[in-house]
Amino acid sequence: MTATAPRATTAVILARGLGTRMQAEDGAALDAAQAAAAAAGAKGLIPVAGHPLLDHVLDALAEGGVTDVVFVVAPGEGAIRRRYTVEAPPTRVRVTFAEQAEPRGTADALHAAEAAVQAVAPRDAQGRAHFLMCNADNLYPVESVRALVALDGPGLIAYEAAALVAQGNIPEDRVRAFALLDVSPEGVLREIAEKPPAGHPLLRAAEKLVSMNLWRFTSEIFAACAAVRPSVRGELELVDAVRRAMKRGVRFTAVRQRLGVLDLSRRGDVAAVERVLAGRVPRP
Repeated sequence: MTATAPRATTAVILARGLGTRMQAEDGAALDAAQAAAAAAGAKGLIPVAGHPLLDHVLDALAEGGVTDVVFVVAPGEGAIRRRYTVEAPPTRVRVTFAEQAEPRGTADALHAAEAAVQAVAPRDAQGRAHFLMCNADNLYPVESVRALVALDGPGLIAYEAAALVAQGNIPEDRVRAFALLDVSPEGVLREIAEKPPAGHPLLRAAEKLVSMNLWRFTSEIFAACAAVRPSVRGELELVDAVRRAMKRGVRFTAVRQRLGVLDLSRRGDVAAVERVLAGRVPRP
């Protein structure tokens, strides 16, 4: 780590999503508490092995070196706020909240956290805030968090697709729908393709590298998020903000890892995640 890059001890968790895939009935058996959280689209609050998934997420962030967490939530959201300010306040991380007015996409969600990040994140000699960003419905390995906290600048974890299938709970067909990465031999991100269409060169690669949306950014990303325009899916997407930042000279290091990630996108994921987390007691 260079002298100008501090440890990125702040993390933004994108928790504003509508959870439409989780709300959809798929025949999976859930208990009453799980079914209620799923019906509300509150994926991160679904109890798995006795604790909400977000308890495990905060635990992994704390183990990896994070001390401050910013939740991006909807205006008027109460369940996450109540959980982490009243019912079970974390003891190892400080929690604050930012509001995304409308569910307009991941770039807009991250942009909504700008003021909160600027208030708590460590800065480099040029005044840029350094921080991590992740999803609320993924549980990342501590090793992944630790690697980005200590990285010497912007970057992301590049997961090997085969390991996501073998070591996580993510089937191969779902992995193919994630963001695929083109990484230089020196480990620098060259391109990122979100949900690449059939025939895309990255889908034909013998070995695929995948982004699970675990990033390290500096505050430079906020201007890129503000400048993006709706994608073909009608959303303001983080990958477009990353591309803008790259064109402006921001270099993203892709930290390659052969590890699994737990994904709680659908009701059918709950049982698999519970099996992995059985007996684990998180300490947020």
